[in-house]
Amino acid sequence: MNHEHNDTHTATKYGEEFWEEFYRDRPQIWTGNPNALLVREVSDLTPGTALDLGCGEGGDAIWLAERGWKVTAVDVSPTAIERGKTRAAGLDITWAAHDLQHDFPEGTFDLVSAQFLHSPNERPNERAEILRRASQAVAVAGRLVIGSHFGMPSWATHRHDMDLPSISQTLEQLALGPNWHVEMAELIFAEAVSPEGEVGERSDSVLRIRRDS
Repeated sequence: MNHEHNDTHTATKYGEEFWEEFYRDRPQIWTGNPNALLVREVSDLTPGTALDLGCGEGGDAIWLAERGWKVTAVDVSPTAIERGKTRAAGLDITWAAHDLQHDFPEGTFDLVSAQFLHSPNERPNERAEILRRASQAVAVAGRLVIGSHFGMPSWATHRHDMDLPSISQTLEQLALGPNWHVEMAELIFAEAVSPEGEVGERSDSVLRIRRDS
């Protein structure tokens, strides 16, 4: 859930209603490429089972499956799920529509990925609750990889209601026990280009956390 949305008429819409309107607005939203932070943090891991939360049109799920992961890809938008299925024909991916705050996939996974799981009008504590549930879905010796926006692009002027916590705030929200250890925690600054072509900078963070027992 990593896209800003400026239409004021969607301000009171949540969950499936908001994201269905978002995806139906255009025939394709994302580039289809995997998120760079996920690629960086997962490329050296041995493939196993993976859960992709907020999979959108499937760029991350497809990249993982092509590298041998058995992927479960979930999103609140059935339209996004159908687009992912179409692109991923022949790959070992299970697709499912879930409202993660109320309907979380069952089972545990060697990798749980939450890349830019933000929403412009999320409910209070929604993201924190989903991430805590995500940590519970990590198998022993598995990883939780969280990519987050930390600040809006430097050229952005509109207001937003997204929860953009720092790395320390995210770890505090997760409230993980001593059976976890942080393998990577980094704030990353990258170039960001506005829809009008203005070049600026944005800050993202990445966490890779391993469950030891």
